[in-house]
Amino acid sequence: MVNATSQLEKEIGSDRFPPNERYFGLVNFGNTCYCNSVLQALYFCKPFREKILQYRQQNKCFKKDTLLTCLADLFYTISSQKKKVGQISPKKFIQKLKKENTSFDNFLQQDAHEFLNYLLNRIADLLQCEKNLNNHITAKNADSKFATGQKFFSEAGNWIHDIFQGTLTNETKCLNCETVRTKDEDFIDLSVDVEQDTSISHCLQCFSNTETIQSDNKYYCEVCCCKQEAQKRMRIKRLPLLLALHLKRFKYHEAYNRFAKLSYRVAFPLELRLYNTSDDATNPNRMYELMAVVVHSGSGPNRGHYISLVKSHGLWLLFDDDYVDVSVNIYAQIFQIKRIESYNIADFFGVSPEATKSSDSAYILFYQASDAPLAASTLNTAASSSAASSSSANPSFSVNASSGDAAQEPGLDAYQDKSQTDSSSYAKSTGQN
Repeated sequence: MVNATSQLEKEIGSDRFPPNERYFGLVNFGNTCYCNSVLQALYFCKPFREKILQYRQQNKCFKKDTLLTCLADLFYTISSQKKKVGQISPKKFIQKLKKENTSFDNFLQQDAHEFLNYLLNRIADLLQCEKNLNNHITAKNADSKFATGQKFFSEAGNWIHDIFQGTLTNETKCLNCETVRTKDEDFIDLSVDVEQDTSISHCLQCFSNTETIQSDNKYYCEVCCCKQEAQKRMRIKRLPLLLALHLKRFKYHEAYNRFAKLSYRVAFPLELRLYNTSDDATNPNRMYELMAVVVHSGSGPNRGHYISLVKSHGLWLLFDDDYVDVSVNIYAQIFQIKRIESYNIADFFGVSPEATKSSDSAYILFYQASDAPLAASTLNTAASSSAASSSSANPSFSVNASSGDAAQEPGLDAYQDKSQTDSSSYAKSTGQN
């Protein structure tokens, strides 16, 4: 692979190669591409990477291996390499993952979204446990005559929530008294249903369509003290710093007793704005930029292959396990392209009904807010990472969003999401949430 790595540097060019950046592939340990593709996407999410490296720097004295410490060691190993390109073995992380969660303890192909959700929630749980332990030590020291004020872990807050967590608000309106009840719930990623020849913006719009509750499913109104017809819809109240969108491409068929892949063409923009926000949403005009795509190739969740496309310093790169390139040598015959630039992203939308080629379709999209405080910062190696603070104690979990009818994507040139839903009144159409 010496020729391949040197070729990568040649392809990028010495004048374009970002300072203090490293492009390293990850060794596959037997169907671990689901893990490698997600880790590469997360590594190039700068707010996440910087927090991981800061965590390692601030908790060097902690000797017990956790999934978080193993991930921090892996990220540090990559970022501190003297070479600019190459390969890294994530063996320690994979072993810890399989030990902690038996669902991943085999050599079968796993679901990349399930891994992403487990990893983020597991890290959030570990950070919360460390915070609780710090609070316990602080309280114990306060009662001691010889209080030192020393804490076992650094006070960094639950930065998983700070980066990935958003808030949905479920609005239910009684059609008799017109009282509106709201209920908030947090999410760490959003899962959206897909239909043929549609777009991400349309899927998100359908997610917030109004649903009428009637007949046997009437809503119990506490004001009317009886069941009434009602309308409900879901809105986004708090927009996350990094929006992870999961396309629900695997559908279970009872007749065949297995999952089948929905290789539908679902267009996604390079720039995205969420219009399905609540009236009291914080930063409702936030703009997002596409920074990574996890792509699935194959016919089902337990077969096929995962790769990732990441945007780094304005450059799109392909990560296929230990193979890294800005050119798509092994995919050139399929896509008839020589370089992954913005306009080539359309090759991973999915396929139209008349298409006969195999489906290499986007499965997880990572959109980073353009106003992210760390997005434009210069990334140094872990040794020079400094502490940052921000905290949240809310629980995190995945939220499924169901989409309605499909709509045609206006075209590749329409990178910025132009669709808009009415945030001031309920829509007349019926949808799902």
